Amino acid sequence: MRIYGSEPSTETPGHRYAALIGVPLDGQRLDVTGWSVQQLLDGAALITELGAYGPGGGAHYGQLGDPDRLHWTGDTP
Repeated sequence: MRIYGSEPSTETPGHRYAALIGVPLDGQRLDVTGWSVQQLLDGAALITELGAYGPGGGAHYGQLGDPDRLHWTGDTP
């Protein structure tokens, strides 16, 4: 998985991206090229130091009806 900034200019042409909505990665875009419908529904657990648990913690993002947006659902240690 690769996370991109909020600027579309950093994206690879022909790839599909989902916007991350909510803290801690709000505004970033996740490359979801090749993800199945089920994978999009399942969402993603992303390692980030920006969450409630600092370095080594994770942020969970799930799909809530719009496959181009993944919404923050919580942090884990």
